[in-house]
Amino acid sequence: MGRVAAVLEEAADRLLDRLDDTTRKFTRALDVGGRGVVAAKLRARGIKVVSTDLSPAMAALNGGPCVAADEEYLPFGPGSFDLVVASLSLHWVNDLPGCLIQLRRSLAPDGLLLASLPVLGTLDELRNGLAEAELALTGGVAPRISPFPELRDCAALLQRAGLALPVADVEEIVFRYADRLTLLRDLRAAGEGNAIRLRDRRIPPRGLFAAALAGLPEEDGRIRATLRLAMLTGWAPAPSQPQPLARGSARVSLADVLRGETG
Repeated sequence: MGRVAAVLEEAADRLLDRLDDTTRKFTRALDVGGRGVVAAKLRARGIKVVSTDLSPAMAALNGGPCVAADEEYLPFGPGSFDLVVASLSLHWVNDLPGCLIQLRRSLAPDGLLLASLPVLGTLDELRNGLAEAELALTGGVAPRISPFPELRDCAALLQRAGLALPVADVEEIVFRYADRLTLLRDLRAAGEGNAIRLRDRRIPPRGLFAAALAGLPEEDGRIRATLRLAMLTGWAPAPSQPQPLARGSARVSLADVLRGETG
């Protein structure tokens, strides 16, 4: 992962910064697909970590306790962890709602889930360049980049999984390349190919990638690539958490508030 280690480090740092916003102290964490980056950062905070990844080799990058497992069929019992961190790993899961439910079940009451995944807007520059080039070459367009969810859907997924106080915000990491081919090399090194099952498996039209890269807009001699990340936080339900008031218990109507008649 050396070629893209800096990207993984930056994404993990931005996600784990959320731990500084809470006074809760965490002692045992599950690292989901952290590729050796997340576990070290959690241990530096004094947190014991177990890592899991579909790939045994990737799980072992943790340097400590690890389990090779499918994120959709986690082998951990209820309440095993008080913190779960999934940095840049959930966008490869087929059943994301089901995976989030399993992650929530593995949390102890008032445990925290932190997750990041690419959302709509990621790699738009390359996506548009490929579409325009292929349309010009063949008269049609095939999906060449995996689809990403919209940010507004992410908080709803957390809520659907039974997580309390769900929050989804966005952060952007922008890359600039002087060598256009380096962008494609970095995507391959990160294992970020096209994951669409029904993708066009034919050999791409001759000259497609060269034309797409040549058509990307430049700024100071460099092309731009955007990684738009949804940063997700949600808590396992617990009686100590803030609870909504009972329906109909409000003493001031919304109409009065809008009219400024609250006294």
